[in-house]
Amino acid sequence: MSSKRPKSKEASKIKGKGHPDYIFPLVLTSATQELFGCQADEDVTGENPYKLLKKEDIIKDMKTRASVSDFSPVKQLVLDYPEDELLLVFDRDFTYGQSFYLVLTVEAKENILKLRYKISPLQRRCGAPVCFSDRSAQDGKEGFVECPSYQDKSFSIREMEKHTAIQASSDTKNSSTQTLWKHPKNIWTQYEPREFSLEEKEHHLRSKNLKNFITSVLIRFEISLQQNYITDVFCDDWTALCEDEGALTGKTETQLKEYQSFMDLHFSKEKTISHVHWHPTISGVIAVAMTERLSLEERIDNSTKLLLNPSYILFWNFTDPINPQLQLECPDDVLCFQFCPSDPNIIAGGCMNGQIVLWDISAHVERLQDTRSGGKNISNKLDKNETPVVRYCAVSGIENGHKAPITDIQWLPETFELGSSGEYSPLKFSLRDNTVDCPSGDKPLQNAEREEGCGFAQLRVPSAKQQKPMENISTKLYVGTEDGELVYTDWKMEKDNDSGRLLKVEFLECFLSGTKPIHRFLVHDTLVNTVTRSPFFKDIILTVGSFSFAIWKEGVTNGPILMSAFSRTMRTVGHWSLSRPAVFFIGKEDGSIEIWDLLQNTHEPSQSQNISSAAITCIRTSCISSKQHLLAVSDRLGTLHILQIPWTLRRSSNSEELVMPLKQEEELEAEALKEYEQFLALEKDILKNMGLLNETEDSSDM
Repeated sequence: MSSKRPKSKEASKIKGKGHPDYIFPLVLTSATQELFGCQADEDVTGENPYKLLKKEDIIKDMKTRASVSDFSPVKQLVLDYPEDELLLVFDRDFTYGQSFYLVLTVEAKENILKLRYKISPLQRRCGAPVCFSDRSAQDGKEGFVECPSYQDKSFSIREMEKHTAIQASSDTKNSSTQTLWKHPKNIWTQYEPREFSLEEKEHHLRSKNLKNFITSVLIRFEISLQQNYITDVFCDDWTALCEDEGALTGKTETQLKEYQSFMDLHFSKEKTISHVHWHPTISGVIAVAMTERLSLEERIDNSTKLLLNPSYILFWNFTDPINPQLQLECPDDVLCFQFCPSDPNIIAGGCMNGQIVLWDISAHVERLQDTRSGGKNISNKLDKNETPVVRYCAVSGIENGHKAPITDIQWLPETFELGSSGEYSPLKFSLRDNTVDCPSGDKPLQNAEREEGCGFAQLRVPSAKQQKPMENISTKLYVGTEDGELVYTDWKMEKDNDSGRLLKVEFLECFLSGTKPIHRFLVHDTLVNTVTRSPFFKDIILTVGSFSFAIWKEGVTNGPILMSAFSRTMRTVGHWSLSRPAVFFIGKEDGSIEIWDLLQNTHEPSQSQNISSAAITCIRTSCISSKQHLLAVSDRLGTLHILQIPWTLRRSSNSEELVMPLKQEEELEAEALKEYEQFLALEKDILKNMGLLNETEDSSDM
């Protein structure tokens, strides 16, 4: 038998078609080109027309699409191909009748991919003499003969290899230096002090000259020591004149920097932070309320387990980011809490089950204050790493309390008395901080004028039924509801036209039980999560709800003065800056924070920064010093992030300072008195450390 392999039907068909027998022209549809990555004029071009196709991919395509496959005419040839890759060539000029052709032999593939040409002159002309002759420029057209290049379609040679050479050389430079020469010197040092003998010491100490000298310079010496302690003589005054360290170098920071983060492995596990509040008097101490990260259905299913695991409010400080300094035990998850303005040791919280809780942390104030010195003064009776647990000292009854979760809480002056009825669904509310304006002398009693006593006597006030109603009191408030409404109403006592008696208006009953409110606006799609007043302008209110926020001015009745565009991500919380009236922060569900500067842009945030991978739940600012402002940001994963606010976001511009409200004379006097007391305390400490003030003089001053 002949050892030659019989030719296939495909091979017999391609003879006499005007192309070599080692290729086969193909028509590839756009779907096939995209599938094999050989799209015309994109993956393959006239300059780079080659594409290696895997044999198994072609076979898979023929099995999948069968006769519909563009490779079905060469099925047997592909199966008989000995190697794993076939060469596909893009025939842009349709040299062989189609836009592609497939190379069917290994030898042809190697020749096409590794094509080489050898050009040599005829042997009989090698070494023959060459004769040159002159030619007139007028003999040719326009005095020259043009030999333009053109593209020959018969040849399409791909350059596979190219020899190039490069010469590198270094620049030369002539330089010189001169060494300063000095003549040699003999140098010595003294390593043992020269001291007087005992006889010389006694003689000098008893001499009148020394006593007269000390007496004459004593006052000047004390003044110099005081100035040395009070004033930093090594301070660079020129650098101190600049408010920003980056202004001298031209590198001003604009981003929020991570200062510290707090997360307890036990109390923060699988919990979220519902509320955050800085301690009003102790710097560097912050309290956070931890709640279970569960839905309503999950809370119902795990109600028994939740009763066995009490909720806590944790107190953190900057000296120990691992262990909380204090724990406030709660009967249920706390959604909001506030420090008492008159006594920061009293804390009121609102629970998810509708209860109001009070805590007294006066017994642990020293521990919180000692954290600023690193815990050096903590008593040895209590281990530094053991966190004390404070139980609540008072709690409201469930049967007589709120029937829904308490979402906002605020301390009121002792001149207020209200009720708590109504069928509305308020979530957040805002009253003026200075609710009493008393030009006529009707001023509430100060702390020193109140009834002396311990415990919670100061929190108890007599009933308003036996007292005279006060005038000139701001009783209007803003209320945000779960339906996205902002309600502006008044809860003052009204006079009955028939009897002439003053009728007490229940809390929110003025618009919840039939009486029409003063104004009502529907601007947010879902629940209003923030209603907060500007710390600079008490009549400016920021509200945040769903995908938008709005800024309102008390007295403007036709709607907000600024309404934001809808965001792609839900906005969860908002907070004003404590140093710049035109700046506020907006937290979002994707874990980012928008920083809005209304003096720069009103249609978009000045910058946006990603803080966490979970939703932002609460934002609070704090002014530690004039050069350090901190931003506390909590997320849904139970982590508290402390961020440092850059100089550009804490320093007010000239235009902002012009519109800032001037402080009252009483506030200025109080601040001046406080600074003077701090100065006296500092002076006394310095004199004590220098030994210039003894205990008897200190007690006499007291």
